[in-house]
Amino acid sequence: MDQPLTPAEFERVDLRVGRVVEARDFPEARIPAVQLYIDFGPELGVLHSSARIVDRYAPAELVGRQVVAVVNFPPRQIGPVLSRCLVLGTLSEGGVSLLAPDHDVLPGTRIG
Repeated sequence: MDQPLTPAEFERVDLRVGRVVEARDFPEARIPAVQLYIDFGPELGVLHSSARIVDRYAPAELVGRQVVAVVNFPPRQIGPVLSRCLVLGTLSEGGVSLLAPDHDVLPGTRIG
C-alpha cells in the first residue's frame, strides 16, 4: 500500500456525481476508449472525459447513466480531446465497472 492519506488530503479530492448526456466511440485513442460528456449540474456544467470502458459498455447504453468522477484534477490531453474529469470504476478480469450511487441524485452532488 502507498503512503496513507491524511483526512485533509482526502478532503481536497472533489468527487461528484454526474449524468452522462452524450457518449461516443473514440477511435483516435491509442487504447480503446469512449468519449463521455457528463453533466455535473449548474456549478460545473458539462465536462468531457475519456474512459477505457469498452469491455463492458457500449456508448449508447451509457447515456442517462449516473457516474462518480474526480472533477478537480488538471485537464489532461488525450489525443485530440481535453479530458476535464476522471470517471471512477473498479478493475476486474471482465473490465472496468463504473461507480455510481444506488439511487438517483442531482448532478453535481458531492461525494464525501
